[in-house]
Amino acid sequence: MAELILAGAEIFFFFFLMVYASYLFLSVTAGAWQLYQVNRMRSIKNELKHDFYFPVSILVPAHNEEVTILDSVESLLRLDYRLYEIVVVDDGSKDATSRVLIEHFHMQEISRPVCRTLPGMPIEAIYEAKDTRVPLTLVRKQNGGKGDALNVGINVSRYPWFICIDADSMLQRDSLERIVQPALEDDHVVAVGGLVRIAQCMKREGGALSYHLKWDLLTGMQMMEYDRSFLASRILLDSVNGNLIISGAFGLFRKDVVIAAGGYASDTLGEDMELVMKLHAFCRSQKRGYVIRYEPGAVCWSQAPTTWRDLMKQRRRWHLGLLQCLTRYRFMCLSPDYGLVGTLSYLYYFFFELFSPVIESAGMAVTVMAGVVGLLDVSFMVRFYLLFVLYGAILTMTAFFQRIYTQHLKVSGSDILQCCVMCITESLFFRFVLDFIRLSSMLTYRKQKNNWGEIRRVRQRQERQFSS
Repeated sequence: MAELILAGAEIFFFFFLMVYASYLFLSVTAGAWQLYQVNRMRSIKNELKHDFYFPVSILVPAHNEEVTILDSVESLLRLDYRLYEIVVVDDGSKDATSRVLIEHFHMQEISRPVCRTLPGMPIEAIYEAKDTRVPLTLVRKQNGGKGDALNVGINVSRYPWFICIDADSMLQRDSLERIVQPALEDDHVVAVGGLVRIAQCMKREGGALSYHLKWDLLTGMQMMEYDRSFLASRILLDSVNGNLIISGAFGLFRKDVVIAAGGYASDTLGEDMELVMKLHAFCRSQKRGYVIRYEPGAVCWSQAPTTWRDLMKQRRRWHLGLLQCLTRYRFMCLSPDYGLVGTLSYLYYFFFELFSPVIESAGMAVTVMAGVVGLLDVSFMVRFYLLFVLYGAILTMTAFFQRIYTQHLKVSGSDILQCCVMCITESLFFRFVLDFIRLSSMLTYRKQKNNWGEIRRVRQRQERQFSS
């Protein structure tokens, strides 16, 4: 009986890996082809050109971000866009986040009425800068979490569209113009997600951005993972209006629809995903035509965790947020009212994101047991595993070089060698580290479900150049 159970488990595990591998191949291929087509259109100037800019509010929630907040705001002030404002929301910081901005931009406290269209913690003070290129506002409020800070930012903002960007992130100068493009092309767009890339690997040389990889496995493996993730699932799901996540580091939203849907949730660790799923549910329940898009040409550079401890905090929070969102919106699953959102999208995130660490960890354990008791050829098992690692590495390399090609970045021969090493290491090792982190986060869910976790920020002077 035990042998039968092991054999059945092995069949299920291999089937799971084959389905996941097929999905990765399809999504990476489709993503690479779409990016190639977009790049080809731009190279022959076959894209929408306009002199119209609709107004956008950039919301920057900040909690204990004195190290990075000044560089971030200065980069936002240099964007190639004509009509926007910046609203920094200090969410009860215990460091000098507000003081740094007030002193640098000579901001003055003002008395300004705020309409509380969305719930949020009380505002303590509002400051404005008088001599900046675009309106710059600082809001100091009591601590309530990132979702609460964004709700307050929406209440304070003036414009009908808003962008959420993390305080440790920076935009390329054309990112704002790129991310509004889908909304200009289609009146049904209610949200647009941008591409997030890791800032530690970038440098400017001779007026052009280029990769400069360091022999830092932690940063390098995260960079490869980001490239594959944003190229694969997001572009494929975007083709069927099925994206469930817009990264909290960079996303554009239509304000009136967000307010009507109820704004950001303050009781979840995944407020970015929760809002997107809320928009899907709201628009479909109201029988409203809507589109949620992904724009890979709009690039945001964000700091990745630089220590294993910080990485564990980040990925634990991401996975618990995913669990909370999928649980809260479980009514979408297989519901005919939600079409491909409730089937393709929900099931992908449920099986291949939420429960993949459980399935893969159990599958590896069963495989080892089957090899020990003689139910599986050990040499075949090793060859199959190495083949899967190579397959994953090739797909990751495809995603990496596609980004290099479409963004016209420069790489050296040593960077290409490092890329190959990082891709293989990421597929061979990093995936299982993340499985362990995500699995442990699920096992400690009740204890950690409300714990956000602090990540140490590092100021990097070269980041100021990313938006130049």
